[in-house]
Amino acid sequence: MFDLPLRALKDHLFTPLCPHIPPSLKPIHITLLAFTSGLLSTFLISLSHTNYPLALLFWALNRGLDCLDGTLARHRGAVSDLGGFLDLWCDFIVYSILPIAVAAGAEAGAAGARVWMAVAVLEACFHVNNFVLFYVAALVEKAGKEEGEGAKRERGKRRREELTSVSMRPALVEGLESALLFTAMLAYPSAIEGLSWTMAALVAVGIGQRTVWVIKALW
Repeated sequence: MFDLPLRALKDHLFTPLCPHIPPSLKPIHITLLAFTSGLLSTFLISLSHTNYPLALLFWALNRGLDCLDGTLARHRGAVSDLGGFLDLWCDFIVYSILPIAVAAGAEAGAAGARVWMAVAVLEACFHVNNFVLFYVAALVEKAGKEEGEGAKRERGKRRREELTSVSMRPALVEGLESALLFTAMLAYPSAIEGLSWTMAALVAVGIGQRTVWVIKALW
């Protein structure tokens, strides 16, 4: 919901760091470091909820590095479709694993069963949302192939303003909201059931928003 206006702020905050990063450290290396940090965060919280301070630390590192890789690529003029793909690929893996990891660290029994049900519904919402999200991107790409040069330039300008490798329609839950909810899961793992249901409901609203856009575009 707030991703688009915050992307320029993110670049503003992280660009001053770029000149201090060694040339040998490429944006893809930053992406892989972010991915590793995210996996470490999920691994730690899956072992025990008492590991949440260290899990939060690695999660914060994951988020910071995830902001830095794209900014560094733009700063060096090294933006690539492969880099954008790998960035999203890593994010979706970590996002999918994190709620499962928090649930795995919960106590067994009836409460544990309810937690797993909540997480299963959330994961299902993620998969449906990903389908709709990338169908939107495919429609935008198809429209780009059919439009004139002026419209293509305008679309390219919008992509540069969005600062993303894939065009995404705004929705209730985007990167910022997801990061906040995942942070809450790591900070308060005992609340994983309620947070999962809450996030599933919010993601479902976003699915509805993007589905309406697809229907209107195809009507």
